[in-house]
Amino acid sequence: MRDAVLLRNARIVLTESTTEPASLLIEDGRVARVFDSSETAPPSSPVIDLNGLTLFPGFIDIHIHGAAGVDTMQASTDDLLKLASFLSRNGVTAWLPTLVPDTTAGYQQAVHAIDGVRRRQSVDQEVGARALGVHYEGPFVNNEQCGALHREYFRTFKQISDVDSLPTLPHAEVIHLMTLAPEIDGGIALINELDKREWIVSIGHTRATVDILDQAFEAGARHMTHFMNAMTPLHHRAPGPVGWGLMNDQVTCDLIADGVHLDPSILKLILRNKTSKRVSLISDAIAATGLGDGEYQIWGETIVVENGRTRNSHGSIAGSVITMLDAARMMLSLGSSESEVAQMAALNPARLLKLDHECGSIEAGKRADLVALDDKRQVRLTIIGGQIAFQDLPS
Repeated sequence: MRDAVLLRNARIVLTESTTEPASLLIEDGRVARVFDSSETAPPSSPVIDLNGLTLFPGFIDIHIHGAAGVDTMQASTDDLLKLASFLSRNGVTAWLPTLVPDTTAGYQQAVHAIDGVRRRQSVDQEVGARALGVHYEGPFVNNEQCGALHREYFRTFKQISDVDSLPTLPHAEVIHLMTLAPEIDGGIALINELDKREWIVSIGHTRATVDILDQAFEAGARHMTHFMNAMTPLHHRAPGPVGWGLMNDQVTCDLIADGVHLDPSILKLILRNKTSKRVSLISDAIAATGLGDGEYQIWGETIVVENGRTRNSHGSIAGSVITMLDAARMMLSLGSSESEVAQMAALNPARLLKLDHECGSIEAGKRADLVALDDKRQVRLTIIGGQIAFQDLPS
């Protein structure tokens, strides 16, 4: 007998439009069918009446360093499970714990904790947003574009053992993503090596020229990390990473849509050029996310949060304090449609990770990873793999 639940009376955000009123049948953790108002949904038990809530595909955050007081570099498995629960309350159903440059021992500690989360979640889907793997932001990045990263841990690529020394996750179908600067010594060879290992390569923290970026693309780099941030700005005689990224339709990028890292007008400009088909939203959130203004000890230094903006001891922006929900709200406020936001917050990240056959959109056969929002864009229900991860439905 199939494990089934019917979500009825919802606005359902599909890949091209929003259908309402509609119902969605979940069977064995997957979307079985979407019924519009002209069809009669089959009887099913139990039934959850969403009373007009808007159902999005669950958000996928591919770049997040922490939240709720938890830092991915210092966290235990239990800490990361706490973070996964926080994420599910904010509409995230899957995420890539993101690591900053550190010692090999520091990396080992972080990856060990992530491995523990994945093992727990393999037997219990009710423990928050799924940790899909690991995102290495560095250590092979440009010293002159360090942003909030600590350059004393930066590396160049000289031999295969430089990659072998990075801890990896042992499970099948695990995601390994690396942000790197292709212009560093050995950068193109590094991309070739990572591509052989089926890692996803993203360009970031870079001052690369167009010629080097073209070489990086041919070697397997197809994405750009927090586009426009931590890379040389556009110049009319030196297009650099920004100009190259804007002009190359085969390259995708991700954005921190907090209104701080990128002015809202720049967000509009990027969307006008890249379109929602080539943009993913990320949080780039740090451990202070969800804790309010104050001073926090993160990555071995004091990071100040004030009015939604972060800064480190050098005055640089040090990550964000937004959630994927905040990023989605920002793009909706700038005129993106619900389907476009769903694409940027769910489908495109899934496609980058080569998981779009499994998740990222509300389609029959895909995982039932869903988030229901009310008219004020507050999360009322999060479902992960057909299981309720968070519920605050209006009575």
